[in-house]
Amino acid sequence: MISNLKPLSLQRWPWLLLAASALTMELCALYFQHVMKLEPCVMCVYERLTMLAIVAAGLIGASAPHNLLVRLIAFATWGLGSIWGLLLAMEHTDYQMNPSPFATCDFYPNFPSWLPLHELFPWLFNPTGYCSDIVWTFLDYSMPQWLIVSFSIYVVTFVVVTITALLPAKTK
Repeated sequence: MISNLKPLSLQRWPWLLLAASALTMELCALYFQHVMKLEPCVMCVYERLTMLAIVAAGLIGASAPHNLLVRLIAFATWGLGSIWGLLLAMEHTDYQMNPSPFATCDFYPNFPSWLPLHELFPWLFNPTGYCSDIVWTFLDYSMPQWLIVSFSIYVVTFVVVTITALLPAKTK
């Protein structure tokens, strides 16, 4: 089994699959926002950014899967995006499950002044909702709870693929 997973990071299609899955999540978020008219909050915007990091990781890895430096950058981006996304989704869920006037998210995103994404791409990064509002559920789980599931899958997959990529090759 492990020997089947080891060459995954050396092939282009697994990296493209990673990018496609995260891009699908991004497109779903845009559908919720622009078609279903659900307003994203600051945490939603940050979670979108981490999902875009996973898209970028997949595209970086697919660009040159046999190049060690490219793979390392792709793994680092994938790990950072998935772990940071999981932490954000957990914090967002806490805002929804334990609403408090003392624990709230910002109304405006905290992007650097040299890269104000909410001004450059307002259709993607401009928050207009509140973090504690539950505006959508599926099977009794809110959107950030589903993001916990999604990011957890990305984290587990990242750990498994990374560990198998680091294992020494079997010699016959």
